[in-house]
Amino acid sequence: MGIVWTIVVGFVVGLVAKLLHPSKANMGFIATVLLGIGGSFLAGMLGQAFGWYQAGEGAGFVASVALAIVLLVVYGRISTKAA
Repeated sequence: MGIVWTIVVGFVVGLVAKLLHPSKANMGFIATVLLGIGGSFLAGMLGQAFGWYQAGEGAGFVASVALAIVLLVVYGRISTKAA
């Protein structure tokens, strides 16, 4: 059930990030989920490094969305240079 919950939360985080930062990047369902999961993972890692979160504790929703937006910007820059 943990993996399913991670995918659902990742999808929601990815959707919110795409809504807050609309870009020209055409991302499908799986890319949106991966974007959200990546944002949540990075937020958790950075939060642990700065002492905001303990090991095993999930990152906050706002931090996850913020880092998902950062990933979206990076993805947009990389995809436009590759095209």
